[in-house]
Amino acid sequence: MREGVVLVLGGARSGKSAYAERLVTESGLTAVYVATAEAGDAEMAARIAEHRARRGAGWTTVEAPKRLEQILAREAGAGRALLVDCLTLWLSNITLAGADAEARCRALADAAPRLPGLVVFVSNEVGLGLVPDTPLGRRFRDAQGRLNQAMAAVAAQVVFMAAGLPVVLKGKS
Repeated sequence: MREGVVLVLGGARSGKSAYAERLVTESGLTAVYVATAEAGDAEMAARIAEHRARRGAGWTTVEAPKRLEQILAREAGAGRALLVDCLTLWLSNITLAGADAEARCRALADAAPRLPGLVVFVSNEVGLGLVPDTPLGRRFRDAQGRLNQAMAAVAAQVVFMAAGLPVVLKGKS
């Protein structure tokens, strides 16, 4: 796929990021990694370093832990492929910052199909596991599910990753 919106879903360590990186690399477009993670501790810093090392030097990295909509509007363009990794961390960041997450998610889903170039979003499917035992956990799980549904509705292609294997849910492989 050389343009449009792609959503790559899956659980933790399912191969989502590596698959999304391959989509961007194989597109032949200028690769831009839109990072939503913040290195709040040593373990997260190590995860970020692992992702950077895997991508290599051919990528431009842009930080967007909370201002994703603005960064996408600025960075998207013809001849460019953006990889947003990941929507789950972005949702967590804006939720904990006290933003109106529902409005922000709606704005992102509305804007995504109008972005030029290729935009690949990575997101966790968090609704397949245990029911969270706290109200905040349940609200987050529900918000993540609604965000994934909204993004899937506007995506040209949706891929679910399980054990490193892609299962195309929507669009062509």
